[in-house]
Amino acid sequence: MNAISASLADSATMLRRNFRHTTRNPVALFNGIVMPVFLMFLMVYVFGGAFSVGVDYADYATPGLILTTICYGIGSTAIAVNSDMTNGFINRLRVMDVSRAAVLNAHVIESVLRSLVAITLVTGVALLMGFRPSAGLAQWLGVVGIVVLTVVAISWLTVAAGLAAKTPESAGMTVVPLMLLPFLSSAFVPADKMGPGARQFAEHQPFTSIIEALRGLLTGAPSASSIVTAIAWCVGVTLIGYLWARRAFTRQG
Repeated sequence: MNAISASLADSATMLRRNFRHTTRNPVALFNGIVMPVFLMFLMVYVFGGAFSVGVDYADYATPGLILTTICYGIGSTAIAVNSDMTNGFINRLRVMDVSRAAVLNAHVIESVLRSLVAITLVTGVALLMGFRPSAGLAQWLGVVGIVVLTVVAISWLTVAAGLAAKTPESAGMTVVPLMLLPFLSSAFVPADKMGPGARQFAEHQPFTSIIEALRGLLTGAPSASSIVTAIAWCVGVTLIGYLWARRAFTRQG
């Protein structure tokens, strides 16, 4: 078996282990699936009528809720990565013939797959609540592509934060800013309706570009500039997270 095949086999083994841990963790399932669905009901049925956004609020809010779903599920990833580092599991793997890359890859892949399942459920609920996208096949493929890029980027950043934290509890806290960042974007209200300071921050932070790219694709009116900016942010964040994760993993080796 060559090095690539061995790494893939090790990644698959680690991935199965991570999935078993996730299914036994009700908090992770609650935060990753139940909370985004509850937030969907809250924003559309409770607060939606208070916002004038020029379109049906379910159509406006769904792209932001997709991103929020990703962010709500990352806490368990950071905690799981840190737990592996602090409870001796990684140290045991270091003396075995196991690919080091497999450990990090498995956490990222598990986070991506879990997020995609949660996004599918949230989108289904949004359709039941009145979400009516106008996207064609090509635009739906664009939505899927940007969502996957976003999940990969946030997952690598989360893995890196989990490795850098001292304890599982602090690892969970390090990703709280990412969970709050969608609320300071155009996820739920247009940035131009915000007050000074908040408006400028929302207009220039990465989540707004990603949300606007998704919103344009889902409404059948994609903006090339938003899509390019969103992809650039995703690639940049992925690179930062990957390099940070590798450095943190090596330093603790």
